[in-house]
Amino acid sequence: MIEIKNLIYKYPGNTEKTIKGIDFSVSKGEVFGFLGPSGAGKTTTQKVITGLLRSYEGNVLVSGRERSSWNNSFYEKIGVVFETPNLYQKLTGWENLRLFAGYYEKSSMDMTMELQRTGILEAMGKKVEGYSKGMRVRLNFIRALQHDPDILFLDEPISGLDPSNGSIIKQMIRELSEKGKTIFLTTHNMGVAAELCNRVAFIINGELPLTDSPSNLMREYGRKELAVEYLLNETPIREVFNLESLKNNSGFRKIVDERKILSMKTLDASLEDIFIMVTGRGLQ
Repeated sequence: MIEIKNLIYKYPGNTEKTIKGIDFSVSKGEVFGFLGPSGAGKTTTQKVITGLLRSYEGNVLVSGRERSSWNNSFYEKIGVVFETPNLYQKLTGWENLRLFAGYYEKSSMDMTMELQRTGILEAMGKKVEGYSKGMRVRLNFIRALQHDPDILFLDEPISGLDPSNGSIIKQMIRELSEKGKTIFLTTHNMGVAAELCNRVAFIINGELPLTDSPSNLMREYGRKELAVEYLLNETPIREVFNLESLKNNSGFRKIVDERKILSMKTLDASLEDIFIMVTGRGLQ
């Protein structure tokens, strides 16, 4: 659905390039995470793909067609969730949805179930200026879905949400992917990316040093060890064993045979650990 080849972008008046010849692709139905700290080039790349920034170098192919050759029909195919909700404060929730629906040729879908699911249905008759930040984030997400786009660009989609509402939005993203929607997710929240993404790309200073699935990355960069927590005389004990020698480790076998096991897990690296290892930078 999206194919980027040697993309370069430099803001007018700047001497240095913000995006420095990156390559990646996103398949139909994939949740693709574009991960990096503030200022790394995440939002710039998204704006180039969605047409908010022009005069790029390289190729930006969407559904097999160069982005620069698309007319306004392109916006029928995509939905965009900006990190800062773009809603009209003096309008009610319903009025916002109707207004944005009028921008598209497609008939808007009935979003009542989605509004109920996200807990804002009862507030839809009120002006958005009275909404909490979390309510605006949820309405902004639903606004991007109502014209049934094929591709969704999500910029920090659960920022400002409590864990419960964040979990609902994450589940909805999974369901959209299962329906064949292509999702381009920009975030610096590595936990969200690990939960949702089929593949991730790390961007730092406008370059992509690494692209792979979260599970592959965690295995490759994780420690080859197994942590076992068990009870010894009612006291919790934790021991760590080397995975490669585990088969012949009599101490490990004795624990498994004789002790009550509380937990057992491999010591995989988190995506944030891997990002720091690869780029040498944190995510702030």
